[in-house]
Amino acid sequence: MQKLRGYFATFTIALGLACIIIGIYLFKKNNGRAARRYCGLFFPANGLKMEKIGAYDLEAQLIVVNHQSASDIICLEGDHPLNICWVAKKQLGEIPFYGYALTLPEMILIDREDKKGIIQLLKTAKEKISQNRPIVIFPEGTRGPGKRAFLPFKPGAKILAEKLNLKVQPIVFINTRKVYDSNPISVQTNIARVVCMPAFTPDFTTNWYEQLEKDMFATYCKHYDELNPNEKPIDSIESSQ
Repeated sequence: MQKLRGYFATFTIALGLACIIIGIYLFKKNNGRAARRYCGLFFPANGLKMEKIGAYDLEAQLIVVNHQSASDIICLEGDHPLNICWVAKKQLGEIPFYGYALTLPEMILIDREDKKGIIQLLKTAKEKISQNRPIVIFPEGTRGPGKRAFLPFKPGAKILAEKLNLKVQPIVFINTRKVYDSNPISVQTNIARVVCMPAFTPDFTTNWYEQLEKDMFATYCKHYDELNPNEKPIDSIESSQ
């Protein structure tokens, strides 16, 4: 049953993505934001519920998000009120068809192998922020392991915040890997949660980024345990701590 639901969810993502890409191409205002909002239909279409705690800070210029599943992206694309701009690997924009979902809305694509990548990231991010497009970045750099764990945070978000003096909002996703996992394809549960933590302007004289990682992980664990009360907590937590 989990696999069957997973295959159906994959089908709805593929079909929805095709429709959204066409919509972005036809209606280019605000980078096709109106079309991108239809991502939110993924959850009711699959009998899934995304609980929301807290609120988006519309003054936040940098959104720092943990990453577990495509459903993280789908949720923010469908629910965030602003024309958000994702930071992604350049290689993703080169994938046939799928790449249009990144290139048509003019997302930030970076080449991690290029030593000048961080300079280009700062320049492009500054341009997007001037267009009132908050930057969304996954500090883990890739999908995390799920369960009760994070991957160590990479320095990209820290550099962005400090070099451009940005207001930061941490957002934590819980159970999104369980509501849709692409490897292996499955839907294991009906409920995920997004927690919008308070936005803040970092004090760059402190170890604010390390503290942010700890605070996001603590928030994640608290809500993970609430959503998975029958799952025995592990003693050794695989995280960046």
